[in-house]
Amino acid sequence: MNEGTDRDRAGDHGDGRAGDGADGRNGDHADARPAARADDRSGDHPDAPADARAADPFDFDTPTAARADELLLARVSEAAGRARLGRRRATYRAPTAEARGSRAGIAGVWRAGFAGVARRLLLPRAGGDRGPRVGARLDLYEYGLTATVDHRIHVVRYDTTVVRRRRVLSPQGLTRAHVLVDVAGERIVLRCGDFGRPEVWGREIHRAVAEAQVPRALDALAEGARLVFGPVWITGKEIGSRGTSLRWAQIQRIEFLNGSVAVRAADRWQVWGTVASGIPNLCVLHTLAECLTAAERDED
Repeated sequence: MNEGTDRDRAGDHGDGRAGDGADGRNGDHADARPAARADDRSGDHPDAPADARAADPFDFDTPTAARADELLLARVSEAAGRARLGRRRATYRAPTAEARGSRAGIAGVWRAGFAGVARRLLLPRAGGDRGPRVGARLDLYEYGLTATVDHRIHVVRYDTTVVRRRRVLSPQGLTRAHVLVDVAGERIVLRCGDFGRPEVWGREIHRAVAEAQVPRALDALAEGARLVFGPVWITGKEIGSRGTSLRWAQIQRIEFLNGSVAVRAADRWQVWGTVASGIPNLCVLHTLAECLTAAERDED
């Protein structure tokens, strides 16, 4: 704007025209405000304040993300209600980018040495995506869980699922994972790096599955049933694998480690199952074995 000309102040009148300051320059008046262009959009201008720019949908401190989280929670609660999972007990979210990055350096060195092993043990997810699951959440309930991964909500009931411990490849290297079957019969993979505090939620899932399934299994064994856990089978009197069987009274010690069953009888160890196979519901088998061996000792 050229200073002091009528041409540049066309349309201004009274005391409200721009340039009412002492020298007539636009913006010198204390109340003057620069007019916004009609095509300006909030947050599009490089000089727009930070709180006017587009919110990060995964930043849960922003109003937009908070609203999205509320909507997701409503969907999770609805799915849990349909499956009658009871009350929510705990929620675990995806770890922050900083937490993932702090482990990346060590994991990179470790991963380089075991790349061949990792490829053989890799358990791929649908779509082949092995990156961090941003926005993922795990909700534990009285009778099951919901896992929101890859933009889908999976529902698992403890009394009907099958759970395995596996080793899978992740951005941080080869890591532990829990593989479950949801109510729709679909397999889901919960990697220990997908949610915070894996040492807590992993242990709780296996404890809850055993608690939900052992009473029914004991009833079936009492009626003479034979229960199969992958390569291992049990009855009320015996435990075996393939062509080998031992009476519970013969067992001196039984160990469950890294997805395998190690049985000691006649001063010799036998190992049934492998880490790669992942014995299904090992937590249930473990609890049943403790109950049956204790019963044999009581009878003696």
